[in-house]
Amino acid sequence: MSELEIEQMQEKIDAGILLAQQRLKEKVKKEDGELVVMRDGKITHLKADDIE
Repeated sequence: MSELEIEQMQEKIDAGILLAQQRLKEKVKKEDGELVVMRDGKITHLKADDIE
């Protein structure tokens, strides 16, 4: 693979990750659920209202 192809693939991967995060946030808000994330090395539960 050329460097250009690698760069293009990385951009697609990054876009896919952002889309997955967005969909997950929307689902959690829709279901009034919560996400479990790690912040500053600690596990945190975020309620739907706290998700940006």
